[in-house]
Amino acid sequence: MLAMLACCYFLFTRGNLFSSDNVPPRVLRRWGAAFMASVAASHVWWYLLGIYYFADDRLMRNIVAIALDRLTLVPLMMCVLIRMLQDRRRQLWPVLVAIAPIAVGAVICAITRQDMFEVLTEYYSMFLVLAFLIYYIRAIRQNNRWLRENYADLERKELWQSMLLLAVVLLIFVAYASNEGALATEYLSQVNTFFVIGFILWRVETLPPLGQWEDLSDKEPVVVGNDGVSNNTNLDVLLSKICVDNQLYLQHDLTLQQLATAIGTNRTYLSSFFAQRGITYNAYINQLRIDHFIRLYRDGASSLYSQKASQLALQSGFYSYSTFSAAFKKYKGVTVTAWMKNEGA
Repeated sequence: MLAMLACCYFLFTRGNLFSSDNVPPRVLRRWGAAFMASVAASHVWWYLLGIYYFADDRLMRNIVAIALDRLTLVPLMMCVLIRMLQDRRRQLWPVLVAIAPIAVGAVICAITRQDMFEVLTEYYSMFLVLAFLIYYIRAIRQNNRWLRENYADLERKELWQSMLLLAVVLLIFVAYASNEGALATEYLSQVNTFFVIGFILWRVETLPPLGQWEDLSDKEPVVVGNDGVSNNTNLDVLLSKICVDNQLYLQHDLTLQQLATAIGTNRTYLSSFFAQRGITYNAYINQLRIDHFIRLYRDGASSLYSQKASQLALQSGFYSYSTFSAAFKKYKGVTVTAWMKNEGA
């Protein structure tokens, strides 16, 4: 029932239970709805196959029901996680290829009435999830690098929490394969299912729609420089004039594309400009924001006007204090509290 409600929520509502100011990507909501439908359907076909169709044939019931589970739940979960990665258009057909052996094995075991299907599919599913886990670790690292190269704020955009979901799914398969605890294993799997449903609901609804592939393409020419040839000196001057002097860095969620458009160049050239200096776009903007915070703090201290660090962080362009605190410690080598105490000493 919970999975069915989640499916209907994704399909038929426009609100957001977790973040009222965020409208998640529509395609991600649809994939989330498909996964929730498969979770609900899994309970239905296990019941129908066990009670009506294969009541006296446990072997066929297990082959058909397990095959349906592995051909729906596992690939749909993978597709949801892949679609959360918005740094590139990642193909989904490898997922179909990966689960094809399960379908072939189910047909063969059903025809020959071999009872090895349950064990084989459990271990193959564990291998599949483990292989996907390795792939996803690499994909998340690529995605994080892309985020830092294109976005000033990483709040709610990073996907490292998805690794916890995969770990839970792997735990489910290990529990089923070992069959330790018998009925306790069944209860554990249901508890894990509640976690999976809740996590996907939260992650889909809080993940903001990013630039996507087409929006981040370079459609405008590079026009920096009077002679029509871009050079780093001109770009330094334009960044100082437009981004620093006009305090463009105070804009929440300022993207690399927006900054490139503002200074009259393209995203690729500006990204390579930062790369040549050994920094990312995110690091560049955060440094400007931290310098702005320091100026605000010192101006307040000199005028006997005090404000909380959290308020000054928001005024400096940071989305949240936690993001500011982590960035401050990274660039200054000390915590905000320690730095403020040293300033007051």
